[in-house]
Amino acid sequence: MAIKKVEGSLNVVEAAKQRIKNIFSNGVKVYLAFSGGKDTLCMCNLVYELAMRGEINPKLLTCVFIDEEALYKSMFQMALQWRKRFIALGAEFRWYCLPVYQVSMLHHLADDESWITWEPGKEDVWIRKPPPFAILRDPALEYSGQMNYQTFLPKVCMDGLMMVGVRAAESVQRVKYLSTVNMTAGHITGKNIVYPIYDWKDSDVWLYIKEHHLEFPQAYIDLYRVGVKKSQLRLCNFFASESIAGLRYIAETDPELWDRIQKREPNAYLALLYWDSEMFHRNTAKRQALESNEPPKDYKALCKKILFDEPDKYFTNAKRRDVARAYRNLYVKGFSFMQPKHFKKMYEAVMAGDPKLRSLRAIYTDIFTDYTKYSRRTDPSKGVSTNG
Repeated sequence: MAIKKVEGSLNVVEAAKQRIKNIFSNGVKVYLAFSGGKDTLCMCNLVYELAMRGEINPKLLTCVFIDEEALYKSMFQMALQWRKRFIALGAEFRWYCLPVYQVSMLHHLADDESWITWEPGKEDVWIRKPPPFAILRDPALEYSGQMNYQTFLPKVCMDGLMMVGVRAAESVQRVKYLSTVNMTAGHITGKNIVYPIYDWKDSDVWLYIKEHHLEFPQAYIDLYRVGVKKSQLRLCNFFASESIAGLRYIAETDPELWDRIQKREPNAYLALLYWDSEMFHRNTAKRQALESNEPPKDYKALCKKILFDEPDKYFTNAKRRDVARAYRNLYVKGFSFMQPKHFKKMYEAVMAGDPKLRSLRAIYTDIFTDYTKYSRRTDPSKGVSTNG
């Protein structure tokens, strides 16, 4: 699917304000999905300033925060601050500490890629205690650990519209998804979700934070100081694929927190040993240098081996078998168009684990993009030289 970018007459900040005002103009409940990250903080400030100026009704607003237990301390502090601000406005702030399903990259070798936040019976190893005002149970959560927060949130927010701070610039997959959403009526998904800042770039986010003097989690500064690129500054629970490598920084800078993390997740040490490896989807210059003297691998043959010849050896539970089926489907569909680099990405994604199939979607996009470029170079009807 081709994606066409269209320039608007408003800058991204004014466009976001107008979207938010449109959302509140319906007179129905409005939910704001809060995370404590930089994108959510920008969206929160937009809503807060509009409410302070009387341009939207804060009585319609309910903030929903899914506390994932494994959070940076500075994100927890941001949540406390914004809870006070929104309650002072007359809005509701729901702070959930629920036993929901999460993906953990640390469990891959233990034949399980999940963990349960605030898991009952493990109170003695929780990374921290829930705040006294937290919601610990909800009827919408059918049974402990069998629902993730992406499923839970639409259920508890189904009687209104939910604003989420997802942006297209974060990944190719989100560009494709949001381009589809924005072709539907009103830019609203089937689950009543709206993305007011979907067209903001990283530079827009940081510029807004600077110009409005917004406080943001110290964790961003810590990660940037130790070498994390600005485009990769994302804060989520410690054990997700997007943030797992950051565990080594916690071990260096916050021994007390690191001790609690190890009690909660005994496999946390793996991140210190293997963060720069295919286990955690890493492909740094250091890893390339270490592997440069090794014999080249036939990744096409390796993919065939693990997906078709010996699947029972590599996919030992139901979730992994579901992932294997998705990758086998890609292998069959894309085999004729795939290049060695695509097979390499496929092999490494499967070996590292891809429970959310994010890597799978990225590989699909890479194959399509590379095939399109190749077709243009080789097809005279496209008006492109075949000698290049």
